[in-house]
Amino acid sequence: MSYISVGKENGVDVKLYYKNWGTGQPIVFSHGWPLTADAWEDQMLFLSNHGYRCIAHDRRGHGRSDQTSNGNDMDTYADDLSKLIEHLDLKDVILVGHSTGGGEVTRYIGKHGIKRIAKAVLISAVPPLMLKTSANPNGIDISAFNDIRNNLLIDRSQYFKDFSIPFYGANRPNSKVSQGLRDVFWLQAMLGSFKGIFECVKAFSETDFHEDLKKFNIPTLIIQGDDDQIVPINISGLISAKLIKNAELKIYQGAPHGLCSTLKDKVNADLLEFIKK
Repeated sequence: MSYISVGKENGVDVKLYYKNWGTGQPIVFSHGWPLTADAWEDQMLFLSNHGYRCIAHDRRGHGRSDQTSNGNDMDTYADDLSKLIEHLDLKDVILVGHSTGGGEVTRYIGKHGIKRIAKAVLISAVPPLMLKTSANPNGIDISAFNDIRNNLLIDRSQYFKDFSIPFYGANRPNSKVSQGLRDVFWLQAMLGSFKGIFECVKAFSETDFHEDLKKFNIPTLIIQGDDDQIVPINISGLISAKLIKNAELKIYQGAPHGLCSTLKDKVNADLLEFIKK
């Protein structure tokens, strides 16, 4: 397996796991909470077979990456992504982020710029801000995120089994979500660090990305379902599309948060079309 060092904690290297498939223009994927790089396997297989180099990492505290005590925050996630891109000396990169990974991509651009970046894709992404505040009155009340933390503390394993239901829209009429898909969600989630997964809730819910989004000066595609039960489109994709100059917005009717799996063929086709422009 492939790892890079992204710094030290208590004198020990912090290592990030990544997978690297194919050759050609690089596409770098950032996954959602509480998953791993494996969440992108449908997109990576498809796009690597279409002549692209597909790279995805496990965020620190997630999957096979190190379970650090510190750095479970959006600034550090963005720094880790930057170190991966620099380590592989990637140029003309297409960044693709889902959910929390969309926040990671957004903070990367806000903090590290677009020197190495050609295009960006935000899918069901958390920007600009999920939390309800005086400046963001339509956001989600802090009690909802406290409930997530409480449920993690009570029974993390069962919570992830339950969370997979709205994540993929398995609670909707005529849903065709398989038990296998829900099982692999649980498996990926349980690989993560309890501390890292727990602290990431604050990172994805309380980080304000408004200023980062204004720094996007590259072609950007925003994809989101209008039945996203995890990151409601009215507080995320619809607003981000207005903040990013000339962003292209694709709304999937009736689609859930985890549409990269439930509607993988449509997502793959839209990604390929956008990348080829």
